[in-house]
Amino acid sequence: MADTWDESSAGVMRLPSGRLVRGRGLRRPLPDGPAPGYAVHLLGRRPPAVDWEARWLRWPDFRLPADRSEARCVLEEVWDRSARERVEVACGGGRGRTGTALACLAVLDGVPAEQAVSYVRRHYHPGAVETPWQRRYVRHFGDDGR
Repeated sequence: MADTWDESSAGVMRLPSGRLVRGRGLRRPLPDGPAPGYAVHLLGRRPPAVDWEARWLRWPDFRLPADRSEARCVLEEVWDRSARERVEVACGGGRGRTGTALACLAVLDGVPAEQAVSYVRRHYHPGAVETPWQRRYVRHFGDDGR
């Protein structure tokens, strides 16, 4: 995993498989260090362009993804790519939508869905996954096509 994150870097979370994913808030300055190779921006409006490959997933603040099928495909791609490159998941503040997406990645990585929010709160941010419907989305994420 030579092209992945340094585990000690801000916002980097280690999944049980050893994959590293960075979560962050886009309203904050870009952290020092290498840029992501791929990023997914979880926003209600199209984000500004960045200097690396990025994808926009329409996901309004405090809500759920506008298209859950697309969200699942995007998160599966994030999980897959995180094995070999620096992948970042980011929303405005870096907690609710980002935490929800990171919890879904934990489910894809083998964390039981009912434990994924706790996992992300322990390994990423204690305030991650902010709303009851975001927590419910994570609990049922494992049911989608599995």
